[in-house]
Amino acid sequence: MALPKYKTSRANTHSRRANWKASAVQTVTCPNCGSQAFPHMACPSCGTFRGRVYREAIRSEHTK
Repeated sequence: MALPKYKTSRANTHSRRANWKASAVQTVTCPNCGSQAFPHMACPSCGTFRGRVYREAIRSEHTK
């Protein structure tokens, strides 16, 4: 495996890492309640996804 012959300067390192930007997570509008939710996931406010309700199933498993 090849090794670098010289130390990489700070300017080169910073210019290379300048493209490591975080992007904002895209959200979609829930067709049931109209709030913002992540795509391909159940809505956090009403618990529906593609016409099915998932909130009651999650609550019944974890409640004592």
